[in-house]
Amino acid sequence: MDKAGRIVVVTGASGGIGRAAAVAFGQQGAVVALLARGEAGLAGAAREVEAAGGRAWTLRVDVADADAVDAAAERIERELGPIDVWVNVAFTSVFSPFSEITAPEFKRVTEVSYLGYVYGTMAALSRMRPRNRGVIVQVGSALAYRGIPLQTAYCGAKHAIQGFNESLRCELLHESSKIRTTMVQMPAVNTPQFSWVLSRLPHQAQPVPPIYQPEVAARAVVYAADHPQRREYWVGGSTAGTLIVNSFAPGLLDRYLAKTGFKAQQTSERQAADQPVNLWEPADTAKDFGTHGIFDRRAAKRSAQLWASQHHAAVGATAVGLLAAVAIAGRALSRTANR
Repeated sequence: MDKAGRIVVVTGASGGIGRAAAVAFGQQGAVVALLARGEAGLAGAAREVEAAGGRAWTLRVDVADADAVDAAAERIERELGPIDVWVNVAFTSVFSPFSEITAPEFKRVTEVSYLGYVYGTMAALSRMRPRNRGVIVQVGSALAYRGIPLQTAYCGAKHAIQGFNESLRCELLHESSKIRTTMVQMPAVNTPQFSWVLSRLPHQAQPVPPIYQPEVAARAVVYAADHPQRREYWVGGSTAGTLIVNSFAPGLLDRYLAKTGFKAQQTSERQAADQPVNLWEPADTAKDFGTHGIFDRRAAKRSAQLWASQHHAAVGATAVGLLAAVAIAGRALSRTANR
């Protein structure tokens, strides 16, 4: 369908990947429904979507509330029209050794970061199914395959999303449905979460380098929505490398992360005593944190691996051509050496 004017829903749209993706859809001329909890963050995101050329519609909603998510979807369809694309991004986390996390905290992360995806998918699918069309994009992470220390709740949620999405995809294929679901596995991204996450670490939390800007992730989300036939996309060389190594040597990676994972997720600066926490209440109700986090100077603006993943045919043809050229050159050198 024409990308301009299509109805796109993005959860967690007030900052980070969700906000960058909403703006990217806006650049296509989409009508973007932004769902999040923080009023100031939502207002800032809406302005950026409008400035990019799209139409913004905002609603404060906690994705951990299934009834609220369904009501939001109902209102979107009533006021904007049939939902064409639903993107699940909203999440929360706790940076802490597992021994220091409380049961309510772990439950809250699971309800937002996993069940929020389930509830969003339910709301979207129930409305897409009668039309037999639509796309659902699950924003995942390399941590959907590879757990790391200090993020047990978040890693557990991402693993759960992976299994849930695979199961759902099989069911849609069984039904010969024209509805598509795909997942985008992200690397470390420079989002505001590191300035508002609940952290029991002594130093400032950070994403494990290399770090990418949210716009890199957003381009992958939009591409996945436009090309949902692929079951999943990997973003960043670090994601690809981690998932490949984990496939062959997960035990070795366990030991490596045990030695490096604690330090890699903290800067040398002490954590600010007055850092806000968005686990229970939004941190961006009165203050708009924007799209980016605090690591702009260290974050990459592009990913060669992402480009390659989106151009498999061209990369494959180039690789075949290079191999052929090498083979021809080798034969020529062999003939020359034998004269």
